[in-house]
Amino acid sequence: METLFIVGSLLITVVGAVWQLSARRKRQLRSEAELAEAVEQRRTLPPTLYPIVDPDKCIGSLSCLKACPEGDILGIIDGKAKLIHADRCIGHGQCALECPVGAIRLVVGTSERGVDLPEVDEYFESSRAGVHVIGELGGMGLIKNAVSQGKQVGRRLSELVEIAAPAGRPAPSIEELVDVAIIGAGPAGLSAAAELRSLGRSVRVLDQQTTGGTIAQYPRQKLVLTEPLELPFVEGRLGKKIVSKEELLETFHELVSRGGIRVEEGVKVSGLSGSDGAFELITEKGPVAARKVVLATGRRGSPRKLGVPGEQLAKVTYSLADAEQYDSCGVLVVGGGDSAVEAAVQLAEKSSAKVTVSYRGPSFTRCRAVNQRRIEQLRSEGKLDVRFNTNVESIDERTVVLRSDAGEEMRLANDFVLVLAGGELPVQFLSSMGVEMRRYHGEEHKAFNPTQGRTGLAKERQAREARRQEMLNYVLVGAFVVAWLSWVGRGYYTLSQIERLRSPLHATLKSAGSWGHGVGIVATLVMMGNFLYPLRKRHPKLKGVGSIARWLDFHVFVGFMSPLVIAFHAAFQSKNHLATATATALVVVMITGVIGRFLYGLVPSERGSMLERAEVVSRLKMEKARLLALLHERHDPARLEELVEWATGELSAGSLFEFLVHAPAQAIQLRLRILGVRSMFDDRRQYNDFRDELLKASLLRTQARFFGGLKKLMGSWRIAHASLAVFLVVAIVLHIGVSLYFGYGLGSAG
Repeated sequence: METLFIVGSLLITVVGAVWQLSARRKRQLRSEAELAEAVEQRRTLPPTLYPIVDPDKCIGSLSCLKACPEGDILGIIDGKAKLIHADRCIGHGQCALECPVGAIRLVVGTSERGVDLPEVDEYFESSRAGVHVIGELGGMGLIKNAVSQGKQVGRRLSELVEIAAPAGRPAPSIEELVDVAIIGAGPAGLSAAAELRSLGRSVRVLDQQTTGGTIAQYPRQKLVLTEPLELPFVEGRLGKKIVSKEELLETFHELVSRGGIRVEEGVKVSGLSGSDGAFELITEKGPVAARKVVLATGRRGSPRKLGVPGEQLAKVTYSLADAEQYDSCGVLVVGGGDSAVEAAVQLAEKSSAKVTVSYRGPSFTRCRAVNQRRIEQLRSEGKLDVRFNTNVESIDERTVVLRSDAGEEMRLANDFVLVLAGGELPVQFLSSMGVEMRRYHGEEHKAFNPTQGRTGLAKERQAREARRQEMLNYVLVGAFVVAWLSWVGRGYYTLSQIERLRSPLHATLKSAGSWGHGVGIVATLVMMGNFLYPLRKRHPKLKGVGSIARWLDFHVFVGFMSPLVIAFHAAFQSKNHLATATATALVVVMITGVIGRFLYGLVPSERGSMLERAEVVSRLKMEKARLLALLHERHDPARLEELVEWATGELSAGSLFEFLVHAPAQAIQLRLRILGVRSMFDDRRQYNDFRDELLKASLLRTQARFFGGLKKLMGSWRIAHASLAVFLVVAIVLHIGVSLYFGYGLGSAG
């Protein structure tokens, strides 16, 4: 009977593994095809912040794939996450937040196209001390990101500014020195002001236009795609994922009113004097004194110009406020990003205008997928005309001339031109503020790391302490549980099987006894806690519930504790095949998890891209040459050269069996041999350098020898881990069922 149960469980496990492998293979083929299509259509340049996945760290958990609100931006290649649709990525950063091992970095710019941004540190402070840059001006788009940065810099500055009056004081008069002056009343500036006011700091917000920033310039009733936001004074008002322009502006005005925030509209800032702690902003309406300054102007003040004849005409504008004002007019929209596409859609749906879109690219790859679908639908219905691969040649009062990449000239009847080609970084303004610039080529930007909460100095210290305390708590809880169970059974578990039958504790502590059975129930519940982590990764409603890294910590803790607690339930004896199979599966699942993580770290990579074998071999030769050059100064170089040859010489392809069986032993042997030559070095530093270089070279040799096998094993190991977990669940269910059927009698006599 037990054998039948075990065979059935194994069969279910095999079927599950085959299904997983098939699904994984289909996913990879789809990702490869989509990536090849993107490369062919030259859609591989991201418009803004984008993720790079480090294969050395990635464990293939797949938790990042469904994290992005824009859809499937990432795919799976060789068992690892990889950016597939770079053109659709707009910098949400949710993939990095959902990675349990920190394998995803957010970078800006590429090797082909650099991006100029203000140089700031991880707290958004620029090269000029006391001046912070946040939001779109600092290169970070999206309302959610702007609000998040505003809150973060608000918390940071609340601890840095000198407090001259108690919290809760009223807003200061114009003559007073305020804690923080904020330039820009958009989402970033207002969230920073609200955070500062909630913490009792004084602020002045200056904007050359009006409250709301870029959002105030949006067309009427435009839907603002965002994510649930939390702001001081208006908690709960922005709990939806999609809100209209009017609803968002109403919330901002309520925020200003409730927070006592002084927004001075129509005030243009032209310069900054003074130093950190005593700044003076130069404005057309007089100076503004502040201890700290936050720049949150966005780029709306510097729209990108076409630089063509006729652009100075009154018919040319750089924003769309009301589509209905263009009824019965011929309108040309220039651009291919979200702003341009949304404006064209608004004109086609809300007015009777004849709409034409001119875009220099071959397709709308710079805008969100939802906007791509909307404009393509309107285009197919004949409600607007799209001219791809074209540029504006000239503009006059009645017409506009377009020229295609092939040189074809097109003259269109035209009443208005809307240039929505993005904004230029206001370099002159930043220069007047004393802020230096830097060009990024696929590099990580310190201020764009969403995994760092930047909650302020004191709270950051508290967070680090809390993290260490959590790890200590896991250790203490685990040690206490094991010690307690050991203490309870101290007079029983060390007895032989015959002696146990005579012990008065046998009836209670045996597997079917009240204590042993209770431990088994608790152990089963603890064991099932392992599946909370994969549930958290995959269930949409659980996205964002707690840190994914902490869920993984709990998963690891439960994985280590489960075999220990089960051992106490079984009283450290195996009395039936089903119980043995369950316990064995549990231990194997734990071991595969640990070994799998080790294997993922062996696959060679650099800067987020997996290396090819030829590159690994080339690096090994360079490392070996460097090592041999260091040995000529030693007393007995022949012995050291022999060790280097032994550690780096064999490059013939090895089997997976050889890797799994012999590689660990060879690694231990190498370390022992390195330790044996310690006396040949004059000081510890020289020895440490030799040891580290040789171990690095040995790793390259291992990667080169088992390159193909490692890539295949990497893709299947997680399947094995998951399949064994399925077998474990089935075995647990059968074990409980059999125990209930026999009245907890399996092994009760023993």
